[in-house]
Amino acid sequence: MMQWASRPAARKRPAAALADFFTVKRVDRLVAMAVLTAVVITWCTIVSLDAFRAFIGELDDVGKGQYTLLNAATYTLLTVPRRFYEMFGYAALIGGLIGLGGLANSGELTALRAAGLSKLRICASVALSLALLTAFTAVLGETLGPWGDRQGKAFSMASKTKDVALAKGGTLWARDGETVVSARRGRTQTATGEVDLDGVRVFEFDAEGRLLSLSVADGAAHVENDWTLRGVRRTQFSTESATSTVQPELSWKSGLDPGLLSLSIVQPQYMPLRDLDRNIYYLDRNRQDASSFRSAYWARVFYPVNVLALAFCAVPFAFGALRSGGLSKRLFLGIVLALGFYFLQRAIVSLGAVYSLHPALANMVPPLILAAAAWVYFRKHA
Repeated sequence: MMQWASRPAARKRPAAALADFFTVKRVDRLVAMAVLTAVVITWCTIVSLDAFRAFIGELDDVGKGQYTLLNAATYTLLTVPRRFYEMFGYAALIGGLIGLGGLANSGELTALRAAGLSKLRICASVALSLALLTAFTAVLGETLGPWGDRQGKAFSMASKTKDVALAKGGTLWARDGETVVSARRGRTQTATGEVDLDGVRVFEFDAEGRLLSLSVADGAAHVENDWTLRGVRRTQFSTESATSTVQPELSWKSGLDPGLLSLSIVQPQYMPLRDLDRNIYYLDRNRQDASSFRSAYWARVFYPVNVLALAFCAVPFAFGALRSGGLSKRLFLGIVLALGFYFLQRAIVSLGAVYSLHPALANMVPPLILAAAAWVYFRKHA
């Protein structure tokens, strides 16, 4: 009787193996739900604490003008979307450690490994789930976050003072005695405190409310305690005629407080990419310093990379240090890693500015260092 020799099972073709790797399975949903649940809870907790801290800080201004306790609460709520954007990276790290640590502590990760699930596949499940949430957060940071922050500042300034307000669409309006000023856009240099306005119109009235003159300028800058208008067309009105003059620059004697104006201008780190790009183009064209806006631009571009690098940092600990230990250990590790990355990033970006390193490269280095350290730990201890 002829016996047939058993043949080894055919190996999957590369295309089939790749398709199988990217097929979402039940185990992927298990890992993703554990991580996402922990991340969302951590995210909401961190943002709540940060918003409460901001609300407590606003209580010092209650009583200024018409600023009430309800106004302080409204302002804080309007800035919550921006706070969600800012805190997501740290929530992804701490939440990832808590979620994966829970799976490791209960033995579920060990069971998945025993069932043939590779470490790479578990990492992919975590990365994919957080990538989707990161994409949502990035959209939030480009839309609702800047809008809410701008509306909050406008609401706060309108309540605290009657002399500065933001109109719908972001136009700045200010009053200096009998002079009313409007500006289409404004920028402030965080390091120097200088204020630069675009599309400026200065209306001068007499005591009876009659318009005496109108100055239309391309821009205005407050440098060294003095205002200067650029590209000015000034029209003076009398009872019978109007006279116009054009000047490249004009000294503007005004009592407007640049510090007060800067509070009503959105800071570079809170601007969406399109506004940052527009400000960089304007400043470069006028040969002005655009370093703070360029740094904020590249920080936003690399935001998803930073978040995923922080999340990737949590995965190796699930196979090593988090196999034992409770919630306190995972929280401690998450906070230490988050603070370490924060100071590392700030230090490298600041050094890049000092040594004229391109902001893109300066923002690229911290996540690369973090990812490399996590990979070495993964290979050594996992």
